Order: sequence, then structure tokens, then C-alpha cells
Amino acid sequence: MIGLQASGKTSFYRTVLAVTHEQVSKDAFPNARRRQARQMRLIAEALDAGHNVAVDNTNPSTEEWGPIIAAGRERGARIVGYWFPPDLTGSVVRNAVRDDRTRVPDVGLYATLKRLRRPRPADGFDELFTVRFDGRGGFDVQPLEE
Repeated sequence: MIGLQASGKTSFYRTVLAVTHEQVSKDAFPNARRRQARQMRLIAEALDAGHNVAVDNTNPSTEEWGPIIAAGRERGARIVGYWFPPDLTGSVVRNAVRDDRTRVPDVGLYATLKRLRRPRPADGFDELFTVRFDGRGGFDVQPLEE
């Protein structure tokens, strides 16, 4: 998943992917050392066990998603990306109502927005989808247009 904080990624995981995918998120180990190494280990373990994996982080650029794609490719996984187009105003509003444990400082949203890049098939994805809120409490998922 690729998108700003408070863009709906975790809600999308819970609503759409949880039945078929194992969630890996750095949010699950906020105080751990070597969070990237731990994330990559969890991804590898899940894929090696034959599970589908949903990486629930902002993943704003190829620097973040590149190693994840490589790990999947090494294990023969199909790489599907879910792009959550930036809606800074909506993310700020949703972030403001989060509890203290999950709220991120607004500066974090702006920093991620500066690095956020729309994924492309050339980045190594087999399929890409755009995910938006549908206005009814769910999600509208469409193939990403080039």
C-alpha cells in the first residue's frame, strides 16, 4: 500500500485484505530497533510460509517499496500495489481524530507528501490499483490509469 498517513490504508486492509493477507506494518513495533530489518524478516517469513502479505506503511517511494518488491520476487510472489492518491486535507482531518498512540505529528504528513510518488508498473508491480473512499464507508478500487 502506498499513501499518506491517515489515507485509509489500515482501514482498507481490515475491510478488504484481512481475510486473505497477513499484515506487516512498522506501526506494530514502533519502538523496535532496526524496524526495516524486522519488517523485511516478517515479510520473508510470511511469504516463505505461503501466505499473502499486505505491507501497511506509507511506502512513499521506490526506496521503500523496492526492497519489498525484491523480497516478493525472490519468493515468486505476485506484486500488487494499492495507491491511495494524496488528499492532504482529508489526512490531516482523519489524523486529528486518532488517539495519541496512532496520531502522527502533522509535520510527518507534509514530509511524506514531499517524498510520495505514484507507483508505475515499471517499478516492478504486476498490478496497480487506485483506492479511494467511496463516500458510503467503503472503498472504490479501480485499476491505476497510466
